[in-house]
Amino acid sequence: MTQSEPVKPGDDAPPGTPGTGENLCPRCGGSGRVEAKSCPDCNGTGKVVTGIGGG
Repeated sequence: MTQSEPVKPGDDAPPGTPGTGENLCPRCGGSGRVEAKSCPDCNGTGKVVTGIGGG
């Protein structure tokens, strides 16, 4: 688990939480940029942690 990674505003849960996975940021589409600035949801990484599965 990578509990040392900070939680980003767009994350549904902290990295490594069971039932979650890394996904493309829906706000910036994975580019890490919004209007020529760093995306505020993913902190410019293009990725967020979201829930997976049907639960």
